[in-house]
Amino acid sequence: MKLLKISFYISNLILIIFYLFPGSILGCFFYNDCNIQPEIIVNNYISFNHLFVFFIISFLGLFSFKNNLKKISYYLFLLSFLLEFSHLIIPNRGYEHADLFGNILGVLISLILFNFLILRRVK
Repeated sequence: MKLLKISFYISNLILIIFYLFPGSILGCFFYNDCNIQPEIIVNNYISFNHLFVFFIISFLGLFSFKNNLKKISYYLFLLSFLLEFSHLIIPNRGYEHADLFGNILGVLISLILFNFLILRRVK
């Protein structure tokens, strides 16, 4: 359980660094251009990059803090909003509804799946 919490904390730190970097770290690495954001699946309504990342981090958080589900859920939703809105003030970054929707959907899907797994385990 301790390893799970450490993984959650490290993944949060990495997420925050990637979000607050003025440009794209992955674009700098893969394309040698910090203005290009690599995308897993191109879609105008939802960012699947954000959905996958927030799903994984949320799932780690929910299993790490399953005794405090209410608090960790608030934290995950707050994190998804704050990080995306921070793009309004970070140079070379831009707020996008599709990114915010991907963040929120990633948290929601992990909550639904977590509750499904926990309820199955109880029965």
